[in-house]
Parts: sequence; structure tokens; C-alpha cells
Amino acid sequence: MKTHIGKKTTVMVVDDHEIVRSGIISLLDAIEDIKIVAEASSGETAVKLAQEFNPDVVLMDVRMPGIGGLQATINIVRFCPNTKVVALTVCNDDLFPTKLLQAGAHGYLTKNTSRDEIKSAIATVMQNKRYISPEIASKIALRHLSEEGDVPFDALSERELQVTMMITKGHKVQQISDVLFLSPKTVNSYRYRIFEKLNVSNDVELTRLAIKHGLVEDIEIKGAESD
Repeated sequence: MKTHIGKKTTVMVVDDHEIVRSGIISLLDAIEDIKIVAEASSGETAVKLAQEFNPDVVLMDVRMPGIGGLQATINIVRFCPNTKVVALTVCNDDLFPTKLLQAGAHGYLTKNTSRDEIKSAIATVMQNKRYISPEIASKIALRHLSEEGDVPFDALSERELQVTMMITKGHKVQQISDVLFLSPKTVNSYRYRIFEKLNVSNDVELTRLAIKHGLVEDIEIKGAESD
């Protein structure tokens, strides 16, 4: 028996890798109750197109240039309150799901998920419920039972985490200022607050800590600046 999500759920796919984006779109095109209305390769474009097309669901990559998936989610939730954001990413650690859900996302999937699970996630969030893949839900639950303590990045606010991610990608203060519409002074205030919370002294140490906890890939440390 064929399961129907409903009457043409409109979806936007956001991913900075064209081949990944095209693959997700191909999977969804095979589902008759889903209509792809837009695609975006950056968080900034996603926010703009979400306001233009008002999709029912946005499948959002987390690790992207610019403002990234976290800030894009915050903005879409703010400007498009009827749109449900579902993170679809390679990040399988539990920090990002927690931050995305706190930011207003309705779901979290990893990119190794099946078409049926994506369909199920869309159906779930369309009922105004949250959907977290079993793999991610298990990691979140296990971490609360762990004796190792919290990931240090848990101490950061959404904005601080966003600044952290941009620093680890090699963005200079002025670039972060331009993208996040903050003054350079405010960005530097965030930087030093982050350093204090995480007990690091400069951008390179911050990036190494991010690598240790799986927030960024090892190769990204080449772009980080030091004080």
C-alpha cells in the first residue's frame, strides 16, 4: 500500500555541493506528493528563497560557507514561521542536532539516510512534530549517560557557535562582520568570549579543539589565523 504525505508538500533543498543537492532532489522527485520549489547553495540564498517561495519544508545542510546552516535556520524560522527546517548533513555528532533544534529546526537527518526516511521525516514535521533519526537520537541519549562530561562547545550560544564555525573556516573578523551584520568590535567581543569559555588563546587553538570534537575537518585548520 502506498503512503501519501499529503497534497504536494513543497520543499527547498539547501547544500553547497551541487552533486549532493542534485542527488537529494532526484530522490525527492520520485515521491509524487512532494514538489521541489527551490534549491540553494548557501545559507544566505536559502534565507532569501525561503521568503520568496515559502516552502513547507527546507532540507538544510549544516556545514556551508557564509552564515552556514545554523544561522540560516535561525533566520528562516524567524522570517518564515510556517516553514519547517530539517537538517540533512554528514555531521553525526550530537552537538549540531541540539543547537539546530534549539534554533527552531523540526528535524535532523544524516546524509546516509534512505528516501523512505526522508519521506517519513517530512511527513512527521508536517504534523508539527519533531523527527530525529534513530542514530542521532541514540547518540544524544548516550551522551547524557556518559561519564566524560559535556562537549565544551555546548557552553556556546547559537551566535557564538556560528562565529566559531566561521573562524575555523579561516574567515577574518571583517568577513564575519559583513556576513553576520555585526560590527568588527562586536565580532571581536564574541571571539574573546568564546576563547574564555573554551579556555583557548587564539584561532588556531580554537580550530584544533573543534577538530578534536568533530566540528570541522582537519584540513580546515590551514585557514585559521592566530593572534
